[in-house]
Amino acid sequence: MEGGEEAGKGSLNSSGTHSANSNNPEDSAAKQIRIVYDGGSRGNPGQGYGSFALEWPGLPREVVQLTFGKKDTNNEAEYDTLIAALEAVRERLAEEGIEPGMASLSIRGDSLLVCNQVQGKWNCKEPRLQGRLKKVKALLSTFGSADLGHHPRAKSVEILGH
Repeated sequence: MEGGEEAGKGSLNSSGTHSANSNNPEDSAAKQIRIVYDGGSRGNPGQGYGSFALEWPGLPREVVQLTFGKKDTNNEAEYDTLIAALEAVRERLAEEGIEPGMASLSIRGDSLLVCNQVQGKWNCKEPRLQGRLKKVKALLSTFGSADLGHHPRAKSVEILGH
């Protein structure tokens, strides 16, 4: 994580897996949540849009559609969609009285750039993306664990419809 980690927080390793730094037996009772996200822009830059799906244990899949600014790039929309999904999970956990540290996330997207930058495999040189990358890493660090990985575009289309 950038700037070091706080004690008790987790980390996202190079394979895209974030693990809590805890030997607490309660961690095994973490709530398993799956996120699929995708973003883009019409024009690149242009009207930004995104969708994310949340899959909670025992509940039907929830798909949320988003609209962003009129001068967003595809990569900005990808990051903004992931941020919105992570914030939505945190809000829902709070409503249920569950600490984010008790949640285990499985996250999939079709953006190699976002996946590899968040995993630390690729550098982020674009100033407009650096703040977004930092926000994603900060949000991920609050969860008990997070596995972020790439999947084919066809999988995003199958789940999200675009």
